[in-house]
Amino acid sequence: MSEHISSAYDRDLEEIQALVMRMGGLVEQSILSAADALAARDLELAEQVRAADKAIDTLELQINDEAARTIALRAPVSKDLRSILTVLRIAASLERIGDYAKNMAKRTGTLVDMPPINGSDKALRRMAREVQLMLKDVLDAYVRGDAELAEEVRQRDHEVDQMYNALFREFLTFMMEDPRNITACMHLHFMAKNVERMGDLTTNMAEQVIYQVTGSMPEEARPKGDKTSFVRTPE
Repeated sequence: MSEHISSAYDRDLEEIQALVMRMGGLVEQSILSAADALAARDLELAEQVRAADKAIDTLELQINDEAARTIALRAPVSKDLRSILTVLRIAASLERIGDYAKNMAKRTGTLVDMPPINGSDKALRRMAREVQLMLKDVLDAYVRGDAELAEEVRQRDHEVDQMYNALFREFLTFMMEDPRNITACMHLHFMAKNVERMGDLTTNMAEQVIYQVTGSMPEEARPKGDKTSFVRTPE
């Protein structure tokens, strides 16, 4: 009987993991598309990002429902329960990353009629690309149960913070040089902060993978390079 329950649990978890990977793929695409929409001032692509957020939200609800059903039917304990808790936390982080991508897409509409700030679009896209690659790797680490890869992702958050800090300083310079840049730079700064928060959430996911594999959270505090944490980003 216990073998039958274990086999059923494994099938349930595989189905939930497939949903997580589908959700992760949509979020990865949203990150890149939001950055591309800004660079090209492409309102149609920005709207696609906003529309995709609904599919991401639906998948999170489906994952939550399937996880709750598995807990009720299989009564998992120890490592099995840890796997379910990890799924729920990863899905929640993915949903928040999707929200940040949607926020970027919303601001693109505001920036369309403003002169571009020299080099900022490309810099934001490089930053978004780095976060997307981190997300890809952490999803691979999750499926493979690879704590070492998850720790590597965790350390890479420092690079994203450094990129954000550099952009923050550039925006301040542009605003001081010409007050007409202030509005555009403020919107771009909030978009950069969105990407920085995506990196934080991806790092949280890496820590959850480590927890799932090892049974404990990382003891060392991860390196943080964000020196502008006092700046709050409007939702």
